[in-house]
Amino acid sequence: MISRRRFLAIAAAAAATPACAAPVRWQGHALGAEVSLTIHAQPDAAEGALHDMRAMLRRVEWLFSLFDPGSRLSELNRNGRLTDPEPELLGLFEQVDRVHRATGGVFDPTIQPLWQAIRNREPLDRARTLLGWDRVDRTSRRVTLDPGQALTLNGIAQGYATDLAANDLRRRGFDRVLVNIGEFSGIGGPWRLGISDPTQGLIATQTLTNRAIATSSPGAMSLGNGQGHIVGPQGQPPLWSTVSVQADSAAIADAASTAFCLMPVAAIRNALPHLPGNANATLVDDNGDIVTLA
Repeated sequence: MISRRRFLAIAAAAAATPACAAPVRWQGHALGAEVSLTIHAQPDAAEGALHDMRAMLRRVEWLFSLFDPGSRLSELNRNGRLTDPEPELLGLFEQVDRVHRATGGVFDPTIQPLWQAIRNREPLDRARTLLGWDRVDRTSRRVTLDPGQALTLNGIAQGYATDLAANDLRRRGFDRVLVNIGEFSGIGGPWRLGISDPTQGLIATQTLTNRAIATSSPGAMSLGNGQGHIVGPQGQPPLWSTVSVQADSAAIADAASTAFCLMPVAAIRNALPHLPGNANATLVDDNGDIVTLA
């Protein structure tokens, strides 16, 4: 997947721990992002979790990667149909539904044909006729796209993978972990995170305890002609330089932060109560001014 360069970095762990509980740390790469795991646990227990996490990340790549021709997403886009979709795909699509409804359709994974047309400097009219998440037919046995449609999961897959990892670690009984798979989820805490903007640099810090956080910046990558990589399905231009969202779910925070980049304050304020997990948002404009909504 294309890296969206989250500009979310660990500033510090806010609570000290005894020397015997020194954290086990691991870094890697998945879904176009640097990933990391910090576990406060005995090394043997942590190493077992890390081994299984690596396997989970390989599966996530196989499911959700846009640019791996062997992925399940690529198969769906290529054939317009996918039989016996995996539980992870169906679970991710349920999260898409929630954010799509809450944002009035601004979050829409069928944006891929329009994204491609912009990147390739092709006419946009035909691409716009292919959009519409409501046109994706889904059951437990199959997923079917309308002719010409294609999906991108770049605005939610990293958050969803973060949730998968965090939920697995909770089931194993770990009580102080920071998961980063392009988005962050904290088990226990507090974890202190710094939010940076592509233009303004480090602008704020947030504290995370048993919560997830995701950050999106339209200017993190350009498609050319000044067009940022976050594209509005109705042609909406980006209104914010950086958006950070906290929620119980990293997938919800990921998708919402993507959509909120294209939405005015009033629309974001209306969307937040419709998102699960008591979500809140931090918005940064092009001047570096910050708006906080809860």
